[in-house]
Order: sequence, then C-alpha cells, then structure tokens
Amino acid sequence: MAPQPVVTGLSPKEGPPGTRVTIRGEFLGSKPSDLVGLTICGCDCLLSAEWKSPNKIIARTGPAKGKGDIIVVTLSGGQGTSTVQFRAYHETIGPMKESAVWIEESPMQSLAWGRRSLAPSGYTQEDPLGLSIEGNDKKLPEDLRDIFPEKSGDLSQDNFSPGWFLLEHHHATTFEDLKAGLSYLRRKVESQKEGQLSFLKSNAGSVIDQLDTLVSLREKFQQDVKTVGKDPVAKLDASIHKSITESHNLFNEVLTRREKADATRLALAALFRHKFLFCLPNSVVRSAEKEEYDIVINDYARAKKLFGKSDIPIFRRVIEEVDERILGVRKELHEKIVKMPQSVEQQKKFVKALVNLESQQVGTSVAEKLKIEDPAWDAIEARAKYLEETFKQTFEQHKGNPKPRDANAPPNRVAFCEEITEIAACQLPDLWRLGQAYFTGELRGIYEPKPGNFKRIILTAIEQMCFYLRAALLPSSSSGLKSTSSGGLNWPFTSQSSMNQFLQWLPNCLRYVRICYASLIRLDLPSEVLDIVQKLIDEIRLNCLATILKKSIDKVGNLSNKETWTMDVADFPGATLLPSLLEEIIKETLDECQMTCLTPEVRENELLEAHSEGQREMSQRLREMLDAFCGVIEDLALNRDDEESRRGPIISQVIGFPTSAAINGAVDDKFSVISWEQKILCCMANCTYCSKIFFGHIGDLFAKYEYPVPKLAIESSRTTANSLLSTLLDMYVEHKSDPLVGTIEPSMYISRFQWDTVSRVDRLRPYAYECIDNLAGVYSEILSIAPSLLRPILEPIVQTVAEELARLMTCVQKFSPSGTLQAYVDISLIRDALKLYSNATAKSHFTEALEVLPTLTDRDRAKGEEILQKVKQSMKLQLLCFSIANPI
Repeated sequence: MAPQPVVTGLSPKEGPPGTRVTIRGEFLGSKPSDLVGLTICGCDCLLSAEWKSPNKIIARTGPAKGKGDIIVVTLSGGQGTSTVQFRAYHETIGPMKESAVWIEESPMQSLAWGRRSLAPSGYTQEDPLGLSIEGNDKKLPEDLRDIFPEKSGDLSQDNFSPGWFLLEHHHATTFEDLKAGLSYLRRKVESQKEGQLSFLKSNAGSVIDQLDTLVSLREKFQQDVKTVGKDPVAKLDASIHKSITESHNLFNEVLTRREKADATRLALAALFRHKFLFCLPNSVVRSAEKEEYDIVINDYARAKKLFGKSDIPIFRRVIEEVDERILGVRKELHEKIVKMPQSVEQQKKFVKALVNLESQQVGTSVAEKLKIEDPAWDAIEARAKYLEETFKQTFEQHKGNPKPRDANAPPNRVAFCEEITEIAACQLPDLWRLGQAYFTGELRGIYEPKPGNFKRIILTAIEQMCFYLRAALLPSSSSGLKSTSSGGLNWPFTSQSSMNQFLQWLPNCLRYVRICYASLIRLDLPSEVLDIVQKLIDEIRLNCLATILKKSIDKVGNLSNKETWTMDVADFPGATLLPSLLEEIIKETLDECQMTCLTPEVRENELLEAHSEGQREMSQRLREMLDAFCGVIEDLALNRDDEESRRGPIISQVIGFPTSAAINGAVDDKFSVISWEQKILCCMANCTYCSKIFFGHIGDLFAKYEYPVPKLAIESSRTTANSLLSTLLDMYVEHKSDPLVGTIEPSMYISRFQWDTVSRVDRLRPYAYECIDNLAGVYSEILSIAPSLLRPILEPIVQTVAEELARLMTCVQKFSPSGTLQAYVDISLIRDALKLYSNATAKSHFTEALEVLPTLTDRDRAKGEEILQKVKQSMKLQLLCFSIANPI
C-alpha cells in the first residue's frame, strides 16, 4: 500500500468561494483515477479537482467560511493529512466589483449621516472622520477577521465594527488627529439635528430652483387643461397601455431570445460542470475497449456516489444509461474470463473487475438482468477444462501421427511425453495459483469458496496427465511388469522393433516427467495429488530398470562373439577373460541404472527397498543375466568346429593312428589356434571360477554401489554354474574315456595274443604302455589349461579304466604261469601309477582284476616285483606326473 497523502503547500492561502487553489504535497495519487476525495475547509471539492502529478492538484473552493484543512484521499494511500490551512471568507460585492454571478441593481444605501450619492457610478465614500488615509497603506500582520469574528469594517453593512474600521484605515493616525476627527464627526451629526430654517439657509439655491420648477409645472398644467380638458388621465392611461403594448412588441422577441440564451447558458454551464457524468457512458465503453477496467470501476463508483441518489431526471437518465453500459461491460468481462488461452494475471484482472462491478450493481434492477454466481470459479473451471482438452488433443495428435522418417529422431511417444509434461509444468501452476487467489479472497467476491470442488479439479487434471503418460510410456506389451490401469486409453506398439526403439528413449521420458514433478512440488500441492505423479514416476523408473537390465542381458547373450580364450585370470589358471567382460557389463549397467532411475530425487522412494518390486525385478533380471552368461559358456563348450569332427576319436597307436600329438590335442594351424578339448576345459574353469569366486565378487560389486546384495540370484546362478560344470565334466570325461578305454581290449589282444601262451615276462604289454601314455596325454592337456580340474576329470577316467581291466581279466578263461605274472605286472603298474587319482571304486576294480588271477608262487611274485621296479624305473618320466597330488 502507498504512503498517505500529505499536503505541504497552498496558493493562495485565502479567498472567497470559487477561488482557484493550487495544492502541493507528496503522494497525492499515482494517476487521476487514484484521486477519490478532496475536502477544503470541510467542503467536498472533488468535482472541480484537476490531478496534475503526484505532487500537484488544482481545484476550486466551495461555499466554506473560516479556516480549515485540505484533506486528500487516494485509493492507494487512503486519507491524508495537511500541514497548511486555507481561509475562506465571504466578501461584499459592490457596483464596481467584478463578479461571476448576477448582482441585482438596487439603489445605493444612504450614508450613515443621511446623504445620498447623486449617481451610483460616481459613488465614492469619504472618510467619516474627515481625515486623510495617506500613510496607512501598510496592513496589520494580524487578520482582522480573527479579531472581530462575525463583524465588518464596511460602513454600509449592518455588522459594522468601528474598531475594525479604525484598525484598517487609521492604525497609523495619531491620537490628536483621531480626537479632531471625532469633533468633525460630532459636528456632522449635530448639523443633521438643526431645524428647517437652518436647512433652508444652507440650501437656499436648491429651494429657489424647486419653487421655479413648481411654477413652471403649474403653468404647463393650466395650458394642458385648456388644450386637452380637465380629464387627461384617460388619455394618459390609454397612452401608457399603448406604450406598454408597443414595448412588448419591441422587446418580446428580444426577451424571448434572452430567456433562451439564458436557458442555453445555464444548460451549457450545467453540462460543463457535470461533464464527467454526461461523458461517462461513452468513456466507459472506450475504457472497456482499451481494457482499462480500473478507470471504469473508479468512474462508475464516483458517479454512483455523487449522483446515485439524485432526484433530478436528467441525472437519473444518465445513471441508468451508465448502468446499461456497465451491464454490457460485465457480459464482455465474463466472456473474456472463460475464453482460453490467456495468462493468469490477465484472467485475474478480468475477474477482479467483474467482481467490483457486480458489487457496485448489487440491489439494482439492472443487476437482475445478468446473474453470474461466481466469476472466479468460472475462471477456474474454464482453465481446468482447457487443460484437459489440451491433454486430450496432444495425445490424439501424437498417437495419430505416422512414424518419423528419421530413424535417429525420437519416437512420437517421446515427443508426446515431452510436450504433455511441458504443458502440465506451465498450466498446472497457473491453475493452482488461480485457485489460491480464489481461496485467499483476492478473487472470491461475495460467494463462498468451494474447496472440495477445486481439489477434485486438481486431482482430475493430475490423474488425466498420468493416464495419458501411462498409455504412451507403459503399455501392457512393453514390459512384464504390472502397471496401473491407463483409464481405458490405448496406444499399443505396432511391432517389436518399434517397442525396442522406444525403450531406448524411456530414460529421457523419465527425465521429462521428473522435471514436471519438480515444478509441481514447488507449488506446495497436497500430498494426495503429488502421490499420483510419484506413483507414475516409480512405475517408469521400474520399467527403466527392467529395460536397462534386459538390454544388458542381451549384451551378455552376445559375449560368445567376444571370447578370445585368453587365460589371464590371476590365481585361477584356465579361466578366461570372459567373466571380466561380464563384470564390465554389470558395472555399466549399475552405473546407468544409478544415473537413470535408481538414485531417488526429491520426494521419491528408494527403488530397491527390501521386499519391493524393484528389488524383485533387480534380483530376477540379475539371475537371468547370470543364467545367460552360463548359457554363453555352455554354447562355447558345445560349439565344435568342423576340424574337430574331421579328426575323429582317439585311436590306439598300436592298432593304427593317429599320432600321439593328436592324443595331446594338437591340431593343424590352418584349422584353429585352440582345440575344442582346450575350449571345454576353459569353459569348465570359467564355471568353477564363477561358482567359487566371481559370483561372490558380483555381490561385493552391488555392495560397493550401496545396493542390496541379490543373494538369492547369486546362489541360484551358482547352482546353474555347478550344474553346467557337472554336465561339461561328464561330456569331457566321456569324450576322453570312451576312446581310451575302447583301445585297451584291441591293444591287449593284438597279433592274436593269448594269456595262456605267454612264455617270457620282462616288460609290460603294449596296452599297458598305451594306457599310461594316453592318461599322461590327458593329464598334460588338463595341466596346461586348468590344473584344478585334474582330479575331477582323471578320477572318473581312471575308474573307467579300472573297471575295464577288471572286466577283461574276468573274461580270460586260462592263464599260463607266465601269463599270470604278465597280467600281475601290467595291472599292478597301472594301479600303482594311478594310485593318487583312484577313488574307492577304482581301487576295488583294481583289486578285483588282481583277485581273478591265479595265485602266484612266492618266487613268481618276487620276480614280478623285480620286473615291476625295472619298468617303473624305465617309465619314471611318465609316472612322475601321476605322483603329484596337487599340481597347483
């Protein structure tokens, strides 16, 4: 609110009614319409006021009398104060005084001493004391009106005061001169008391002139009697009537024109004086066209205050015309209020103007012609309806648009999300501010607020925006997640490729919604309203998480193309860099998730809370990712190149080919750098590494990012990795043991060998050498790739060899003594060589093979031990590898 007006200067400081006064001061109004009151000495002078600037006003004084304050009233500052006063007085208008009003031409009053002036125009009042007033030009500093209230110094007035007269005209006259003047005045008065004789003596000339005039009149009268007779009165009366008639004929038209001119002058004066009222109907229309409604309101209030209760017909007619014009302005204002789009400030301006005009017309007959219950609420509903229509049109427009031609351009759903969130961020705050202005009373007027209805409007607008966003961003086919109903709206994907293209843009859509949500939070909306948007954001975050993880799962599924078979894992021989590639993907995934959706912003929940949908989603997707990685290992293990199939199984050197190089897994350089047997060993090493170390490291990685560790997914993946390891072990063992065991019997009976025909024993049979060599080749292959797999692989192979030897020995029908010794040496050497890699079953099979042999004599047994030591000495290099229990 502006400061109160203050009047600090006045020019002139006194004067009669109608004096043109210049008022100076501070804060006297910011514009003409801001000035609503002006009082000078208690009289309202607003009609004559001319506002010049905040420091200057010009006005004419009213019919006041005495001293008084100048009070200025403005709309912005209220009633002001005055540091100066104006003195109003009524002066006597004489025949020589200029006046703005008509003065009746009456005979001059008699002088105090009984003499008349000869002519009014030549009237001059002489001093009654007979003294000169020269030297008395200097006036008294005091105002004589204060000293002699209700008195006058004019000799012709009834309230004449001698003291005033002496102070005004003789304040510098000496006392002796005043006594001489008193003597003069007494002589004047005494002279009026003398008799007729004295009067005649002093006026003898005049008396003689009068007698001469009377004699002349008598002579004239006698002459007229002779001429016209003794009764001239009738003729005189006829002549007077005739002169009257002639005068009427002469002056009737002039007087009529004068009356008409006077009436016209009075009408023009009235029009000029009340120009504001008579121009008000047109000025109301012009101001309304310029949207200067403050001027309309102020002028209408001023007219109602001044002329609202007037009984003058012309004023009543003008006021009625103004009321009709104001009624039209109200209709126009209501149309502008509900017309969209427009700014909130402009809408509030129209509402305030309409409320003010309605309050001024309350109770009048004109007000009944237009009933607007609550214009502020109409403005709120119009803005809410426009917002809902904008949402709907935006949705239909983007849904109906064809697919963008540019593949790099964002899909229509993304453009729709950006546009609708921008609309909400701009228009929802406008709607909320308009409602707050309504409830604080700024726009309400005389009507009660409707808080429940406004809350429903806000909720409806927010829900509709979320419905459209769900239909565009979270259709049922876009994710396996359960999403909230989209209110019957439907915007399905036309193809899987279009869906995949859109999912790449989903984090951008989340950012748009978050920006809109932040703008709504700043409005201090109710929690019930904000929770609707928060729920949508949580669903989008969850879908972003699922999308990022699904994309990472696809990346993991393609890791087989990036396997270089580089075995460079510290402290775990045989494992390749494939798990490190998985770790990079998981790190990138966690970084992207944290940057995009996992880090909560203002008023957002943690997505990975315990037992939450986000945690279940993360655990499930991580499990799928690790299972996919196990699937990659399995694919790499089962993927055999063409040269592998061309090589065929391992065949005994004794009975044919290939060479021992093939047994050890070497291949021609033109086919491959690493053999399939080596690849499957790497895959088994990777499974072991993941189960024992790497999957636990993934849990540590989640803990490092301060995410809940998905223990269930990790344990499940460990089970999958162990199951895959078991499968690959069986496959590798079968691949190695079947050819190896299959060569034992042919090699044993090569060249039609029979156990009952052996005559000399000094070394091992070829099948025993070959069995040891083949196992050494397998041992070498495993040791060079994954030493940790030696025992898991060799134990089942040794068991199979022992079982085969037991079967073969059981099938022999007859042994010669030398044949028994030969079989004892062969089986004992194989048993002793593979002792560290023989399980209980293998040992039982070796024992069974020896038990089926005929009983050796002590001499033969001693000889057999001697031969066995020689053979062990000669095969020391081959047997040395089987003597190491833990090669790593």
